Amino acid sequence: MIVEDESLVAMDLEYLLTEMGHIVVEVATRVREAMEFARDSEIDFAILDINVSGTQSFPVAEILRQRGIPFVFATGYGSAGLVDGYRDEPTLQKPYQPRELEHLIAATPPIIP
Repeated sequence: MIVEDESLVAMDLEYLLTEMGHIVVEVATRVREAMEFARDSEIDFAILDINVSGTQSFPVAEILRQRGIPFVFATGYGSAGLVDGYRDEPTLQKPYQPRELEHLIAATPPIIP
């Protein structure tokens, strides 16, 4: 699942993931939409933009964490944009580098709820 409000960024990320052999099951452009999908759908991994149309994606991260679904935060600010309780989560720096993206996906273990 991709949570990203900028369509060009989301399309680029979806393309990169598809080229790496992954299947993108959802591209959510709103936090509420992402929360519903995170709660109700089968997801193996998620990439969450921190700021989605002015709303932070931490509620989505909490749902994923409770379900044991691994995720990374995507941000132009690095880990400095994370709040307490999420500072140790993997962070993908924008703009995305394909090797870094692939490494983070491979290195992010499932979460034990």
